[in-house]
Amino acid sequence: MEFFKIRRDIPFMENALIFNVVSLVTFLAAVFFLFTRGLHLSVEFTGGTVMEVAYSQPADIEAVRKTVSGLGYTDVQVQNFGTARDVLIRLPAQKGVSSAQQSDRTLAALQAATPGVVKKRVEFVGPQVGEELVTNGLKALAMVVAGIMVYLALRFEWKFAVAAIIANLHDVVIILGFFAFFQWEFSLAVLAAVLAVLGYSVNESVVIFDRIRENFRKYRKMTTVQTIDNAITSTISRTIITHGCTQVMVLSMLLFGGATLHYFAMALTIGICFGIYSSVFVAAAIAMWLGIKREDLVKAAGKRDEGDPNDPNAGATV
Repeated sequence: MEFFKIRRDIPFMENALIFNVVSLVTFLAAVFFLFTRGLHLSVEFTGGTVMEVAYSQPADIEAVRKTVSGLGYTDVQVQNFGTARDVLIRLPAQKGVSSAQQSDRTLAALQAATPGVVKKRVEFVGPQVGEELVTNGLKALAMVVAGIMVYLALRFEWKFAVAAIIANLHDVVIILGFFAFFQWEFSLAVLAAVLAVLGYSVNESVVIFDRIRENFRKYRKMTTVQTIDNAITSTISRTIITHGCTQVMVLSMLLFGGATLHYFAMALTIGICFGIYSSVFVAAAIAMWLGIKREDLVKAAGKRDEGDPNDPNAGATV
């Protein structure tokens, strides 16, 4: 399905160096903010108090969040848990204040705003749990990266695998850089979004790589640069349809999903935008600079190619 078809190839690789310099500067800025400011980790990583309360009627989550925030908490998480009457509240740890004191103070404020609120349970999430979550998250990220490299190396060629991983890590680091610069809360939901962006970004790279391989087989007179430009140009309509529809859904979560989904949707929004950019200007350009050529992808020596009908060499052996 195509909304439109561009008849003339756009010379993307002609300006690849400029765009990759911009990418490098953005990447280094993200690394700088990660080291100087660090991530603003949520209670799931740093430890704190988790309490569950029950209302006699469906709870107003925004009102509960406003009440708890009025106690001086800037990083409180409030969400429904199970039913519309049950609310789960995550409070960051405070020096000199015990978990019981935090929960009693919070419950008193909630009862003052809405009589009849009942405390169902209170738990303390310690730093050891937070450390375990960080470790498991890093392991998950490493496994995803390794899996992507193996898949691309087997399906295409190792140069494409290296290019795709550099482009995907570029996306991940820039997302983390945004969260470090603005000090947005980094939670498990955001970590899930980062891992989703890895898969989402590599999917776009695979589509372009597949078209490059197809073009190498069809258009034998084209140079590598012309082949890459044609591959990217011919997939633009598909890119607009796919990413446009996905972005509409993510923006709906960002605008109407409330505080619980806000940073999750923000990470996906940044990831989608940079995922398109990196697939075109980073992954394809790096593959070009690594010296990708027809012989790397077309290895069926002795077999006949369909070829370009306008190419006098079409149908010759590879």
